[in-house]
Amino acid sequence: MPAAATMKELTRRALQIDQAGRYPLFLFALRADEILDVADISRVSRDEAGNLIGYQRPEVRRHIEEIIDYLNNGDAIFPNPIILALSSRAKFRSSRGPGAGDGLATAGNLTIPLPQPGKPKPAWIVDGQQRAIALARTQRRDYPVPVTAFVADSVNLQRDQFLRVNNTRPLPRGLVTELLPEVDSPLPPRLAMRKAPSALCDVLNNDKASPMYGLIKRASTTKDRASRAVITDTVVVDMISESLTSSSGCLFPYRDMRRNETDFDGILHALFTYWAAVRDVFPDAWGKPASKSRLMHSAGIRSMGRLMDRVLGIVDPRTPNAPETIRQHLALIAPHCRWTSGTWNDLGLRWNEIESVPRHIQELSSHLIRLYLNARAELT
Repeated sequence: MPAAATMKELTRRALQIDQAGRYPLFLFALRADEILDVADISRVSRDEAGNLIGYQRPEVRRHIEEIIDYLNNGDAIFPNPIILALSSRAKFRSSRGPGAGDGLATAGNLTIPLPQPGKPKPAWIVDGQQRAIALARTQRRDYPVPVTAFVADSVNLQRDQFLRVNNTRPLPRGLVTELLPEVDSPLPPRLAMRKAPSALCDVLNNDKASPMYGLIKRASTTKDRASRAVITDTVVVDMISESLTSSSGCLFPYRDMRRNETDFDGILHALFTYWAAVRDVFPDAWGKPASKSRLMHSAGIRSMGRLMDRVLGIVDPRTPNAPETIRQHLALIAPHCRWTSGTWNDLGLRWNEIESVPRHIQELSSHLIRLYLNARAELT
C-alpha cells in the first residue's frame, strides 16, 4: 500500500552534506511506490497571466516502458538517483554521538511530511521524471531507489538546478530555450548566450502587439493553442541570436559592449516593425503551418532574418515612416518568392522541397539577399 495512505510523515535514514549552507543536500532511499507520493512532476506551462510555471519535459511513453521492462527484471540495478527539491517542511535530525559526522557528511533521520489527498506534495522532481513514473508502475513496489534531495521552496532555484543537471544531456532545445529567461543565477557560457534571445522570443510570442503573437511553439504551448503556433521557438531564437552576435547583424548596434548593456526596447521595436512588414507583404503565406507555407518554416524564418539584417541596415526602424519603407523594400523581392506554391528560380527547388538543413537555409538566404540587392541596384 502506498506510504501516503498509511502515515502522515515519512522518516528515512539519511546523510546530510553541507555544500551550501542555505540549501542542505540529503542522500537517502525511497521505495518505488513512495516517490510519487512524496514528489510532484512540475511540467512546463503558463498561468493565466502568461507567466512560466514548472520546468519538466512532457512524459515520454516509450522511454518509460523501457525502464519498466528493465525494473521488472529481478537483477535490475538502479544506481542513478532521483533528484528532488524538498520543501522546507522536511526536517533533518542528526544522530547522537561523535560518529554521526566525518567532516563531510552527517548521519541522521530525515522526516518528510506527507500530504492529505488533493494537497501540495512536499517535493518536486528536478531530474528523473521518466524514471519516477516508471518506478511508480513497476511490479516491484518495494524496490529501493537512491534519492538526492536539496531543500528549495523557490521554483527559480529548482529551474536553475534542472538546467544545470541536464546541461550535458539531450534535453529538448525548446524546453531549455523557454526556461532560460526564468533563471536568475549565472549560467554556463553556452546557455548564457541564449538567454537574451530566448527572452526576446518570449515577448514576440506573448505581446499582443507582436506580429508573431501566439504563433511561436514553445514547450508550454497548450493543446488549444498548438494549432495556431506554427513557428518553432528555437528557430526564432537562432534568428535573433545571429543578428545580435554578428557585427553585420542589424541588432548588433543595440548592444553596448563597453558598458555590457543592451537596448532591449530598441531591439523589440526593430523586430516588431520588420516582421509586421513581412506579414503585410506576404499575407497569404503568413500564419500557416510550415507544411503549407515555407515562410513559417525554419528555412524561411532564418532566411528572412538574414534579409532583415540587410534591410534594417539601410532603414532605421525608429523613424515614423519605417513600416511603410520596409514594406517597399520587401516588395522588391515579393514577385520572386515561392512560399506556398511554384518553383524557386535559380534554386531549382519547388516551394515544398526547401528543408531545414544548412545548405537550403544558406542557398535561400543568398537567393533572397541577391534578389534584394539586384532590385535596389536597378532602381538607382
